[in-house]
Amino acid sequence: MRKVNWHHAAIVALFFGGFQAIMPVIGWLLGVSFAGVIEPVDHWIAFILLAFIGAKMLIEAAHEKPESIDCSTTVPKLDMKELLALAIATSIDALAVGVSFAFLGVNIALAAVVIGLTTFALSLIGVAIGSKFGSRFERTATIAGGIILILIGVKILLEHLGLLA
Repeated sequence: MRKVNWHHAAIVALFFGGFQAIMPVIGWLLGVSFAGVIEPVDHWIAFILLAFIGAKMLIEAAHEKPESIDCSTTVPKLDMKELLALAIATSIDALAVGVSFAFLGVNIALAAVVIGLTTFALSLIGVAIGSKFGSRFERTATIAGGIILILIGVKILLEHLGLLA
């Protein structure tokens, strides 16, 4: 987005905030019965999804052509499939956190609300800042975003494999 489109920013924030709030609840509901199945693979799922989306961004940046339309008046469409994949990928760990919440007796409703609202607010701010940064640096911002997603996936993987403290 060259200019902040608050409607789109709110949708992005709802996706991220919503998934960050819902995943711990799902994990909490699954509790101990599926902890052994989810925890061993959650890091691989997050890594694969984030690496795939990050690589896709890098490929798109490499093949990006100069724009022939005036984007200052055109509102770009949100890629809902990509947004959904990002929201899921970045909230997989929250599912495992929810499982641990079940063991710890955490008030899941309060935790989900706090997690969701915090993520919503930070995502909204991130879109606003990103529109300023992205409108100035376009391709560089896409490359940086792709690299950051891949690094987040690698970090999640390394932490779960015990190779990163």
